[in-house]
Amino acid sequence: MTNHITQKISNKTGVPGIVEALGSLSGSDLSSLLMEVYRLRAEQLSAGTLLQQYQRNAFAQPADTDMVLMLEKELEILRYLRQQGYQPLELSPVGQFGSCAVVGTVSQKKIISAIRHTEVMADATNALALHMAGIRSEGGFNSDILRYSTVHRHIRAMRLPGKSYTPHFKVACMVAAGKDTGNYTFECTSVKEQLLHIYWLLTVIFAVQQVSVKIIPRSGYKGDTLIAAIGELSAGMPMKVTVEPQAEENNYYKGLQFKVMIQPGQGPEMEIADGGFTDWTQQLTGNKKERCLISGIGLSLLIKHAQHSKGHI
Repeated sequence: MTNHITQKISNKTGVPGIVEALGSLSGSDLSSLLMEVYRLRAEQLSAGTLLQQYQRNAFAQPADTDMVLMLEKELEILRYLRQQGYQPLELSPVGQFGSCAVVGTVSQKKIISAIRHTEVMADATNALALHMAGIRSEGGFNSDILRYSTVHRHIRAMRLPGKSYTPHFKVACMVAAGKDTGNYTFECTSVKEQLLHIYWLLTVIFAVQQVSVKIIPRSGYKGDTLIAAIGELSAGMPMKVTVEPQAEENNYYKGLQFKVMIQPGQGPEMEIADGGFTDWTQQLTGNKKERCLISGIGLSLLIKHAQHSKGHI
């Protein structure tokens, strides 16, 4: 929040430093205060005002996708991923407060924060990684790889990149978490399997004809040995895989990021999936040996294109 806004609030309330004072409260005290504030505000609303606010609120509007088609595709995706060892997990509509900002370096301003130590789900991969970090820690950090998947509706408070995008949307997610056992075994295994699963989902379930992958080097691993190891996998992949130049650092992915591109029947090439290695489970558990690979497929975008092309992209 800018100094201008905080000063304006302080002037209106007559309480200097009110934002800082509220920020210093314990989580439970702040939740109790906000619950009372929201109770009072709800009591002041009329039915007519409620309708007016709903009509102006993009966050509260229904999705513009075919719900039956969406559910059918979700079931196909989750059944396939379960067969491949990525156990489907139905997440809560809310995540733990700070799930994105604390480990993923995402501004909390882009998240719809809530009370009771929660936030509206903005990234299911963060929630899966948090859940898996707890399992890994309780299990003694063995060499087994955990694999989870989900399809979840996300909502984000940020500028939309185009007309096809809406504040809330569904993403099909995969997360693998395990231990560094040397020779980039976890990295090579998890990248290959997730890219192959994404390729299968796109070409079989959505009948996409052209799929390609861009590997983007990121910092976080020593030298370029990880990129070289992953690059060797591309020879046996069913889609074109290219290694891009080193990108501007985003401090989100570690070692590498990948983008899966599709070529719709009409229009330019489009990014439909994104993923890469993160250090989230390392941060959450304090164990530097932990490894984590995340990926997400833009399911809402795929459904929209399927609708426009009568079932096929």
